[in-house]
Amino acid sequence: MTTDTQSPSALPAPSLTMAWDEFMRACQQRINARLYGAIASEDASTSLQSAMIHACAGSGKRIRPLLAYASALAVGGTVQRCDAAATAVELIHCYSLVHDDLPAMDDDDLRRGQPTVHKAFDEATAILVGDALQALAFELLAADGNGVSAERRLNMISSLASAAGAQGMVGGQALDFEAVGVQQSLKQLERMHGLKTGALIRAAVRLGALSQPSTSDAQLMALDSYADRLGLAFQVRDDIIDEISDTATLGKPQGSDSGANKPTYLSLLGLDAARGKADELAQEAIAALQDFDEAAEPLRQLAQFIVARLH
Repeated sequence: MTTDTQSPSALPAPSLTMAWDEFMRACQQRINARLYGAIASEDASTSLQSAMIHACAGSGKRIRPLLAYASALAVGGTVQRCDAAATAVELIHCYSLVHDDLPAMDDDDLRRGQPTVHKAFDEATAILVGDALQALAFELLAADGNGVSAERRLNMISSLASAAGAQGMVGGQALDFEAVGVQQSLKQLERMHGLKTGALIRAAVRLGALSQPSTSDAQLMALDSYADRLGLAFQVRDDIIDEISDTATLGKPQGSDSGANKPTYLSLLGLDAARGKADELAQEAIAALQDFDEAAEPLRQLAQFIVARLH
């Protein structure tokens, strides 16, 4: 992540008139500026701020904020109203990676092509960084100044908290540890990843929509269905590239899940069937958007991108 102090308002705002690559790049630049600005504004020690920036830096694709911005546009909204939501979901994601990499968890040395936080700094700092990023996410949602109503902000905070906690990401992580060395059914694997990976993806889509004043319940239901299928598609593709890619491309150790004897879609289905499953889930996600017009095109493009990516 660049430490350029350029504000998001000085950058081109993601819009529906952009080509897909341009839209994705605009979202990434915008969220990078928001992340750095949020961390830089914290009255924290210099070393802690440096470690927080390190945790959010690197070659991350920013899928979750991309989903939030695309969801906001899909319901006829603006990216400006979505800035806090997009930043918050990425902060939660970054915090989860910092803790996930710790020796007590996955004990990984590389993340996004650079040393993990506990390697670049130390374990105590990594724990504090994760704690600080998580707290900052909710601080941003609570203090949103872009015209999002207090009722909507409360709904967004509740949705993100549920997605990040025992009913979501953390609960899925617990199931992941319990599953090491244990044969899993497809249903069990989908439940685990629906929590561990899918909950935050669903929250990203939901928060993007909730940041806009006129989003209907019907739109939220359709977006939830889209996100549920997409979250599973994301994990299937993750399992595939963890095996077929290499450490340099991934930016993290290749084959880490299978090496840790964790159940994956590849171990359960095989490579060809897993590829077919990812494509099927992506098409189901796109089908959930049938009542949306061309404003949902970035969400459709994201579904295709997620199952075609190489890292």
